[in-house]
Amino acid sequence: MTGFGEARFQSDAVSLAIELRAVNNRYLKVSLRAPEPYHLLEPEFEKVIRQQVRRGTVQVHLRCERQYAPQDFRINTLALRSYLSQVRGVCQEAGFTAEAVLGQVLALPGVVPEPGNTPQALEEEWPLFQRVLEEALAKFQGMRREEGRAMADELLQHRSFLAEHLDRIRQRAPGIVETYRDRLHERVRKLLSEFDVEIDRSELIKEVSVFAERSDIAEEVVRLASHLDQFQDILKEAESPGRKLEFLTQEMFREANTIGSKASDVEISRHVVEIKGTLEKIRELVQNVE
Repeated sequence: MTGFGEARFQSDAVSLAIELRAVNNRYLKVSLRAPEPYHLLEPEFEKVIRQQVRRGTVQVHLRCERQYAPQDFRINTLALRSYLSQVRGVCQEAGFTAEAVLGQVLALPGVVPEPGNTPQALEEEWPLFQRVLEEALAKFQGMRREEGRAMADELLQHRSFLAEHLDRIRQRAPGIVETYRDRLHERVRKLLSEFDVEIDRSELIKEVSVFAERSDIAEEVVRLASHLDQFQDILKEAESPGRKLEFLTQEMFREANTIGSKASDVEISRHVVEIKGTLEKIRELVQNVE
């Protein structure tokens, strides 16, 4: 399901904003867009989001601005000493002093790190990020719940449409054998009158019986009706009905296909087409239901 949620935190030292946006996906995929070094927190963000979200492509946008104090800027003396020790040896060979390249040494990686760019700093800041993320996630889930209620209403309407067509199939089914028997009897009667031959009545009864057995859809109708009842019950479940609905929709497709192939009746075939068209709409919807 789609969704959006945002939360902000403001203090004298930091300005933090987190936005969550989601689009439909059968599976859960989380991606974090953030400036360095905060992109390293993506696994932590995903861990929190997975506790509440199970489907969808979720994009997390993180913006963080800091007001640094003078004491936040520090030189990594260990790195500086190591670089200078190596530079002095090279300078002695070249015949000039190490102080002449001191400015270039300070620009080497790790000598003057950006404030907050260390793993330790990220670990210390994570509780603040988590609190803002959970606030954004609460708003995000609220929007998704509203969409979920609307989707549930739509699924119930589709379910009622299926039940209506299934009821018409149930009413039509008993007459299929009688129609076939009358049609076969009329065809045989014409042949007998044209060619002046006789036919064993038991053979005619046997042919009708074989057709009746082959076109019996009573079990499929009962199973499909049971699936529709179960579908309605699953929609009422509060916890993760999406996978169950997806599986049940697949089973309803199977029963509808069997009814269509066995019935050998134009009117029932029309109802099966309507049922399968509606099931396709349901399948697209339930792929986004958690």
